[in-house]
Amino acid sequence: MWYKAARAILRYRVILLVILFGGTLFMAWQASKVQLSYDFTRALPTDNPKYIAYQEFLKEFGSDGSTVVIGFKADSFYRKDYFNEVVALQQRIKKVAGVKEVLSIPDAMNLLNDPVKQKLVPKKIFEYPYTSQLALDTARAVFENLPFYRTLLYNSQTSAYLMGIVVSKDSINSKYRSVLINDILRETNLFELHTDTDLRISGLPFIRTRIGDRIKNEMNWFLIGSLLLSAITLFVFFRSIGATVMSLLVVGMGVVSSLGTMVLLGYKITLLTALIPPLVVVIGVPNCIYFLNKYHTAYRETRNKETALITMVGRMGVVTLFCNIAAAIGFAVFSFTKSELLKEFGAVAGINILLLFFISLFFIPSVLSFLPAPKEAHTKYLDNKYLASICLKIERWAFHHAKWVYCITVLVLLFSVVGVFKIQREGFIVDDLPKADKIYTDLKWFEENFGGVMPLEIVVDTKKKNGLFRNTKTIAAIAEFSEYLDSSYATARPLSFVEGLKFAKQAYFDGDSLSYTIPYEADLAFIGPYLKSGKDSSGKTPANGFTKLLNNFIDSNKQKARISVNMKDVGSAVLPDLLQSYEKRATQIFDTANYKISFTGSSVSFLEGSSFIIKGLKESIFWAFLLITLCMFYLFKSGRILLCSLIPNLVPLIVTAGVMGWAGIALKPSTVLVFSVALGIVIDVTIRFLINYKQELPAHNGKIEPTLKQTISHTGISIIYTSLVLVAGFIIFCFSDFGGTKALGWLTSLTLLVGTITNLILLPVLIISISRK
Repeated sequence: MWYKAARAILRYRVILLVILFGGTLFMAWQASKVQLSYDFTRALPTDNPKYIAYQEFLKEFGSDGSTVVIGFKADSFYRKDYFNEVVALQQRIKKVAGVKEVLSIPDAMNLLNDPVKQKLVPKKIFEYPYTSQLALDTARAVFENLPFYRTLLYNSQTSAYLMGIVVSKDSINSKYRSVLINDILRETNLFELHTDTDLRISGLPFIRTRIGDRIKNEMNWFLIGSLLLSAITLFVFFRSIGATVMSLLVVGMGVVSSLGTMVLLGYKITLLTALIPPLVVVIGVPNCIYFLNKYHTAYRETRNKETALITMVGRMGVVTLFCNIAAAIGFAVFSFTKSELLKEFGAVAGINILLLFFISLFFIPSVLSFLPAPKEAHTKYLDNKYLASICLKIERWAFHHAKWVYCITVLVLLFSVVGVFKIQREGFIVDDLPKADKIYTDLKWFEENFGGVMPLEIVVDTKKKNGLFRNTKTIAAIAEFSEYLDSSYATARPLSFVEGLKFAKQAYFDGDSLSYTIPYEADLAFIGPYLKSGKDSSGKTPANGFTKLLNNFIDSNKQKARISVNMKDVGSAVLPDLLQSYEKRATQIFDTANYKISFTGSSVSFLEGSSFIIKGLKESIFWAFLLITLCMFYLFKSGRILLCSLIPNLVPLIVTAGVMGWAGIALKPSTVLVFSVALGIVIDVTIRFLINYKQELPAHNGKIEPTLKQTISHTGISIIYTSLVLVAGFIIFCFSDFGGTKALGWLTSLTLLVGTITNLILLPVLIISISRK
């Protein structure tokens, strides 16, 4: 069958090349329209309770986690020149496109009791710019008499000050988000230059944007780097510019197709799908190496180019097909999960790994038929004495040191299994960043001075319309729960409508800070009518009105209240226990028969999404292994060969897991991905070895030992070279600034190296042992 296919490919080579180049141009046109995804909640399926609760919250109260925070320490903050610089910074940031509002001390509002109109009137505290230090000091005294702003905009104990920048959800979730953040940074850099102040910048929009931009830039460089390393390795291997360029064109077409596939399927580039182009490179290059290696071997035997090409396709077609099927299965199983992120990654990766097979099958023989026959220099690598000596040592270990091979394997497995039990499952928002990185240090600065920046939202549902203001019981319960949250080491001071009511009560008693307390029943007579008003003569709520502040924390029916609190990045291992303790305390304070308390927000979504991805990856690895097992059984139709093939692939995965445990590398989405990637690639080596063994068996009259020796000497060289190319392709990820990407690079490289050793040494030993029995 494959020999007939080879003749057909050579007969219709021009048509096939036209189709390939035409298809590539079409895919390139589609790829030019690819866009980045900025939706960070798609890790969860739409029927997940946490996802549903978060979407309901967004519908009711608007977005959370849309604030960029700027912080700094300054003993001279209230000196007029410095204060005016802060004012100038605030005004410049307000003019940045995409900025909705700036919350800072210069624009802080006070509430004044208007006895004539009998309502509270919001009034600016600071009348900038200041030319008089006395006037600024007077305004400062008024401001610092307002407990509402303490620990929200400033920390008096550390002389730390905060400016909150509320950004548009449409802007921060679009391709313009990088422009928005860079525009803000331009203004902060100018402030630093004028005042010689070290500004700290953080917040979920800022962290996501900066990390997303870094990953995008890294992926571009890694793609270029993997292509460059592959080109160098291929040239060193084959000593042929033609073979090198041809191989790069194969992976280049694969990369273009992967990006075009995303557009055709209606997908955008996510943090996961951004890994596909470099993966296409490192998976596509082995196809080229094995095809070329068989072509050169056949040409040296026959000295006929056409016969060598037919032999190449005839012998390697089925091998490459099943190798790519196995690799595609390793990724395609992700599409069976409920996570949209994993589905997209699995679908695009699976489709394009199979496309790589057809690109290689049609392109390589067709191009080689137009190129001159290989020269002696191009096939010189087949006589590499160093690799030949390695293959001889492999033979010696396989045939004469089987017991040592088994003993070493068992010891390594025991060591690895102990490490597996040491693996921790934990992830942080910024745990992939170096501890000295400014994003990380700035986040820790805000945690130290203001309690954190990760949003947590608690929704209190009274189950009744106007239930929030029927009596002070609900208000007192929210205040008590807020005090509990404030006492937690992991949270900042919570903010709710109750804080607004305290502010209103203080204003009603002429600004007495001692009156910043929960309103009594009698106080609601005053506060209630005020909440119903709050509109100006045109019928609109004033831009800085107190009503607007309250409406951010209660729904239109006054049935649900929102408690917003910022958290520290405590990690996915601590956060569930922390939330559980909060929920337990909430049930003690609120009567569950009359109240429904729900915890949501970006922090909860991150935790649930991270856990869901890890669970999905684990399940996918299981199904991938099962499907690959069935594929191997269909291919070899032998239970003994199947057993021999699975053991050399399980050992590298267990060793990698053990190394993760001993090295203290936590289980998270980026590290779990290693097993799926490595499984699909390592099984490739097994299939190539066993199919070559099966093809050589009849030529040696079914004798095991001479067949194995021939397979090791012929296939071993290409397997070693392929492993070197793959390791070079993945090792480039070790130059990443992100710990997860680094781990993906060196852990995958380790798995590939161990897989090469087990397939070249352990696999022959297993075959010999089983054949003897």
